[in-house]
Amino acid sequence: MLAKPNAKHVRSLVNFFEQGAKPESRDGFGVEIEHLPVHNSDDTAVTYGEANGIETLMLRLREYYDESREYWQDDQLVGLARDGIGISLEPGGQIETSIGVVRNSSELGAIYEQFRREIDPILDELGFRLVNYGYQPKSCALDIPINPKRRYAAMNEYLGHIGQYGPCMMRASASTQVSIDYANEQDAIEKLRLGSAVGPIINYFFRNTPFFEGEVNHMPLRRQRMWNFLDCQRTNLIPGLYEDGFGWEDYAVGVLGTPLMFADLTHTPEAAGLPVERKEFAAFRETADDVYPDRELNDYEVAHILSTHFNDVRLKNFIEMRHWDSLPIERAQRLMEIVGALFYDPARLAQLADYFDGIGEADVFAAKATLNAHGDAAEPYGNSLEFWREFLGLEGVMADVPGDAKWSEVFQA
Repeated sequence: MLAKPNAKHVRSLVNFFEQGAKPESRDGFGVEIEHLPVHNSDDTAVTYGEANGIETLMLRLREYYDESREYWQDDQLVGLARDGIGISLEPGGQIETSIGVVRNSSELGAIYEQFRREIDPILDELGFRLVNYGYQPKSCALDIPINPKRRYAAMNEYLGHIGQYGPCMMRASASTQVSIDYANEQDAIEKLRLGSAVGPIINYFFRNTPFFEGEVNHMPLRRQRMWNFLDCQRTNLIPGLYEDGFGWEDYAVGVLGTPLMFADLTHTPEAAGLPVERKEFAAFRETADDVYPDRELNDYEVAHILSTHFNDVRLKNFIEMRHWDSLPIERAQRLMEIVGALFYDPARLAQLADYFDGIGEADVFAAKATLNAHGDAAEPYGNSLEFWREFLGLEGVMADVPGDAKWSEVFQA
């Protein structure tokens, strides 16, 4: 039997969750959209280190962002930020915009449009563009080098060996994520459960991965499948989520009992005098107990530990829903509206909770499997996709497709 994690560390995570609760006002959203950079000439992936590549783009963008919030690693610029938006790099050079807190889709659109007004002229000069697909349209994952973050080098070594899709997820995939507030522990657990249950269905209607490894993609929830089979310790559903009595402490114990994969001691006072290689290093066997001091953890340490888990829906000091492929801004706005209608309207949330009362982990696994296997004919949780279109308010939502092809034709190919 595994030893229970350090009680001070467990309490630190629970405190972090408690501090994130918003009992009075629950109407905020955070939206992250990852973009795939591709050459205009042949649609292949643009890399960080190539001439006029991602590094050049980041350096050209600096003037629009707060100099005090730049993120450099080994003299290479890998992150930018200002009020309302942050720009970061995913492992394969994907450009991620983190936008929030916003209250409605118009606010999201305005911030994103400003980002595009600044970046698009630079992209035109450099000869590449940003596309919103769940996977690179032309390049294969192993042809794309990892960008210069020590965290990603460790992830590449670990996830590249432990799961089937590690290189694919890291180097060539891109997502849209929507974060929401919670009022208290009960509200958070309910939203984690319901978000995990309906996420694959909503994902089906917003699916946007027409290509995979240079070929037409025949699997509607391709990105979802990559995450499902990546690392059973830290992806897919939260272990135990649907068990009676599951709470914040259970979540904290599960996270803390898993190897970190990558340790970050850059904000740990006790490590201040250590060389950088001893502050940031691969931790394939070490848990937080092995790495961090025997004391309550600070917010940076807690946030890092939580960031090493990639469940479909994960808990930080907000709830992050991670199911969806990268989407153009108009579709991301529509997705945000649907998430808000389902999770911020008390009547709709109660309706969802009543419908899914009694479901378990196996039911969610089955829903994912049937959507991938049967496409438009799937009946997740025993109901047709037309039922779910109406029940979840998805009228008018259609998946993007490559060119003039229809997904139903792709399924039959």
